[in-house]
Amino acid sequence: MTRPARARIDLQALQHNLGRARQAAPRSRVVAIIKANAYGHGLTPAAQALREADAFGVACLEEAVALREAGFDQRIVLLEGLFSADDIGLINGYRLDTVVHHPAQLDLLQDARLTRPLDVWLKIDSGMHRLGFAPGEAAAASARIAAVPQVATLRYMTHFACADEPDNERTPQQARVFSESLQSLAGERSLANSAAILGWPETHAEWVRPGIMLYGGSPLAGHTAEQLDLQPVMTLGTRLIAVSRHRRGEAIGYGGTWVCPEDMPVGVAAIGYGDGYPRHAPNGMPVLVNGARAALAGRVSMDMICIDLRAHPDAQVGDEVILWGRDLPVDEIAALAGTISYELLCGVSRRVHFEYDG
Repeated sequence: MTRPARARIDLQALQHNLGRARQAAPRSRVVAIIKANAYGHGLTPAAQALREADAFGVACLEEAVALREAGFDQRIVLLEGLFSADDIGLINGYRLDTVVHHPAQLDLLQDARLTRPLDVWLKIDSGMHRLGFAPGEAAAASARIAAVPQVATLRYMTHFACADEPDNERTPQQARVFSESLQSLAGERSLANSAAILGWPETHAEWVRPGIMLYGGSPLAGHTAEQLDLQPVMTLGTRLIAVSRHRRGEAIGYGGTWVCPEDMPVGVAAIGYGDGYPRHAPNGMPVLVNGARAALAGRVSMDMICIDLRAHPDAQVGDEVILWGRDLPVDEIAALAGTISYELLCGVSRRVHFEYDG
């Protein structure tokens, strides 16, 4: 008998969300971002569901190689580019696109001996100040890349710092800086992440790069995923493994931080921070017991949580508990835990059993 902690992945919802990205940016091609094990959903199953995307975006060679060896032929973009000279042979052999964001990568590229043409994306720092060439360096960097005989195609990209804030003027400012830095250069552009796809249509350009929206998280502050017509892909659930009655004044869990306000039932569910549920989740955090809301009681343990069952007097061992999913948005849980949905989704442990529907 396996532990009941389960992550159910709705692949049809993933496909719906890809369609939502295409609907929002109908004239752009799509790089589906499936880095970090497809935001915790499973790299290969997610790629299969997203096979209609024009390209995949990953963070590292290991992810790209896994996709190629699984038989995927789409363009695959290494978003952080190459890290050493040893990477170039793999990038070339597996037919990968590489981002170039730093002069050291340019040096490696110029010294490389390539066996086939290589497609490159030059990253410009338009104002986020994380990765990329300064706007004034764009033309020179572009010229250096174009001088490499084996470079086939050069594209340009940038990343927004505040696109999730619909009224923040930094996004149009970054778009202007990016455009001005490339005004004399030919080549396809990519600016828009999930937030910009939905909130800043003027930034769509030739390629868009949906990430969190594919997995049903809202990328826009003040807007729920449901309002944006995004469907949740992951439902994290488990079951009650104990139900006990406790007296008023009895403390529950480590540190005794939650005390029963009356004689009441308390349930124990088989999930904890060892499975990726946030240890810092506060008392009162909502969960669903048999489809109706209940509340966390006491500290999250490595393998278990305790649940206030006063609203569920008939709950019993074996009943379903949902931590987030279709009827309990991951964005809501993340906000209450003081984090973002990205972290919760990426943090689900591999000891949780994954089930794929659709």
